[in-house]
Amino acid sequence: MRIPMIVGNWKMNKTADSVESFVNGIRGNLPNAMQLETAICAPALFLEQMVDQARDMPLEVGAENCYFEDNGPFTGETSPYALSKAGVDFVILGHSERRKIFRETDEMINLKVQAVFRNHMRPIICCDETMGQRESNDAVHWVVAQVIEALKGVDEEQARTAIIAYEPSWAIGVGTPASPDQIEEGCYLIRQTVADVYDDEIADEVRVLYGGSVKPANINTIMQKQDVDGVLVGNASLQPESFLELISNDPGK
Repeated sequence: MRIPMIVGNWKMNKTADSVESFVNGIRGNLPNAMQLETAICAPALFLEQMVDQARDMPLEVGAENCYFEDNGPFTGETSPYALSKAGVDFVILGHSERRKIFRETDEMINLKVQAVFRNHMRPIICCDETMGQRESNDAVHWVVAQVIEALKGVDEEQARTAIIAYEPSWAIGVGTPASPDQIEEGCYLIRQTVADVYDDEIADEVRVLYGGSVKPANINTIMQKQDVDGVLVGNASLQPESFLELISNDPGK
């Protein structure tokens, strides 16, 4: 059984004071991690603070990005080795903003995925593209190229723990998500692509999230879809009240 997830992505927001207020605002109000996994992915500046303040809570902490080398002359980058040592659980990789604004390529994202696994963290691999089909041996296979490229060199045991987020860029930050049927189709095709790369058993273990204008008012409808295991949330994760409202709106199947 795949445990559902709610992951907040703070992007370039917050200060040290507002981080402390947020953690205090949700303290004592999170569900058991075996029922619902909750995580906040915060700017690198606040990660050690988040890990320290959330130590006694069922809240996991993730980074919004990292580099693919553990150390070296890479001014301004964040080391995956240092993130792991700081107690970070997840790293978001391949977010549409990283791909479009910072020109990250599939090859670069794949190197980051391998670096995150190498340092014993879990990647949240973001996918934003039109899915296609190909035929092989008289069978139709769904193809999500960004997923295929991101998973190159990832072994089966690592793949089981990967998290993949379908986040159509046209639905991010606009207030209106993709329709429930569009969301289900995207998440289903991602899972089928994982099955093509590995097998059905691994595809069934991989958790697939949806990201794009998720709010307390629509999360329950989104989470009811069969292949949606959770959500990657932007604006609605910034305030403790709205984050807790996301959780309280019965996101389980």
